[in-house]
Parts: sequence; C-alpha cells; structure tokens
Amino acid sequence: MNITGFNQTDGCLPYACPERSVSTAVYVLLYICAAAVVLLTVFGNLLIIISVCHFKQLHTPTNMLILSLAVSDFLVGAFVTPIVLIWTIESCWIFKRVYCMFFLSGAYFLTSMSIYNIALIAADRYFALSNPFFYTEAVSVNTMCVVVLCEWLILLSYILALLYLNFPYVNFIKCPGDCFLLLDEIWSLVDLVVTFVFPFTVIIVLYVLIFIIAKKHATAIRELNAQTRTQTSGNTSESVSERKAARAVSILIFVFMACLFPYFIYTLLGSVVKMEFESFRNVLILLYLNSAINPIIYALFYPWFRKCVKLILTFQIFKTDSALINIL
Repeated sequence: MNITGFNQTDGCLPYACPERSVSTAVYVLLYICAAAVVLLTVFGNLLIIISVCHFKQLHTPTNMLILSLAVSDFLVGAFVTPIVLIWTIESCWIFKRVYCMFFLSGAYFLTSMSIYNIALIAADRYFALSNPFFYTEAVSVNTMCVVVLCEWLILLSYILALLYLNFPYVNFIKCPGDCFLLLDEIWSLVDLVVTFVFPFTVIIVLYVLIFIIAKKHATAIRELNAQTRTQTSGNTSESVSERKAARAVSILIFVFMACLFPYFIYTLLGSVVKMEFESFRNVLILLYLNSAINPIIYALFYPWFRKCVKLILTFQIFKTDSALINIL
C-alpha cells in the first residue's frame, strides 16, 4: 500500500519472520476469527449480489450502485482481506514475491472502487432528491450500468498506471519480509487527491445538500398534512419509508468514512512522522473490515434484504417466476 513514511534508508534486515510471541491457543483463535471475518465478508456480499441480480423489483439505478459496491466488497473479502489478516497474524509477508504485486494492485483498485461507489451513491441520492422528475426520465438501469462500467475501467487504468510508474519502489525488491509501495512526494499527493480528497469532498458536500433538501421536504409535508388531514396515512407511510432509506444510506456512508479515514490520515502523516509498520497493518484491518460491515448494515436497515436472504437460504429462488416475488 501507499506508505510514504517508511523510508528504508537504513537498509533491510535479513529476511526472517519473527517468532510468535503468543501461545498456540491464541494463534489458532486468531486464525478462527480471521476465517470468520472472511466468510462474513464473502457470503454477506454474495447474498447482496444474488438478491439484486435475481429479483426484478431490485433492478433500479440506485441498486446498480449497491451491486457495484457489493461486488468490490466481495472481491476484497475473497482476495485482499485474507492476505492482510495472515500478514498481520504472522507479522511477516510469507507469500511469494510475485503475489505482492497482485496484492498491491487488487488492494489499491478495490479500495478506490469502494470509495467512488460511495461517492456515486451520494450523487445518485442528491440527483434523485433535487430533480426527481428529470431523474426518473434521464436515469435508467442501463444508464447506471454504463456509468458503473466506466467507473471500473477508469479506476483500473489509473491504478495500473500508478503501479507501473512506481514499480521500482515496490518494497519486496529490497525487503522480502514486507510488501508495500513507496511513492515519492508528487505521486503521494496525486494519489491522496484522487483516492481521498476529491471523492470524500464530493460525499460530504452532497450529503450536506441532501440534508438541506430533506429538511425542506419534511417541512413541506408537515405543512401539507396540517392543512389537509385527508390522505395523511399514505403520505406519512411514504415519508417514513423515505426517511428509513435515507437513514440506512447515511449510516452506510458514515461507517465507511470512519473505517477509511484512519488509513488516509496515517498515509498523510506518514510523510511527516516516522511510524511503525505494525500499527499500519492494524489500520489496514479496519479499512478492509468495512467490507464485512456493509452486509450487516443492509440486514439491519433494509427489510427487502432480509426477505431476500430468507428466500435464498430456503432455496425458493429456484422456483419458477421467483424473480417476480414481491419483496418491497
């Protein structure tokens, strides 16, 4: 990963993983916990992917963004999180050198994808609230799929270019016991702006605007209900549903930012303050734990997801016309 504060000017220690300082029981427990996190991440996000892809009612533009986020989280759980957890437990990079490059590529790419997926979800919600009629006409499922595909291709191109131009600084060439990328000051600044400052600024600004718009809508609904008491039940149920959906998305984004913020702060301070690499691995764990937390948020705040999980686990999705089941 991008660790600008770890300048190996003093040379590398001989390649040797340190001996374990914990008992065998604790060592086994750590691996059991790591396996549980990986399984939760993989199967939780797989349930989201199956739900959105299978049920026709969930084929909406917003859910295409949720699908994209679930796919990136699934790939994190399958290919990145296991390596990070093993790396942390062993306190040493125990894999082959060639896998270091694949790990760096996947970790950079999937982390950036998650950030920009969240930014697109914020943009989608703002656009839907600020221009609901135009949004309904202009944004379709196919349009959103094209946007998501372009997002994946653009970020993949950026990450490959970043790694290609900084390939001489991949640390395993010098220190076989570690696997991280050292960027110079210019590339560190560019990467910080592209993968953190810009998308997080977009997220914060859009959600401030969403909060203002939602407050205006709530005030207008209260005034309308005060003037006309008829048809209030329908308006009330609709507004409650919208508030629940907005709260779920807000919690999703808040948790996401809480998990990613320490990593980027650590990266930013790494160029100023010399830090221990072991503590950086702990920050990485928090970063990738977000992929396991997202399905829990869906399960807690999205009734449709709980219904989908029940239908999937009871194999009812294999029935004829199961894709047309009413889950909303």
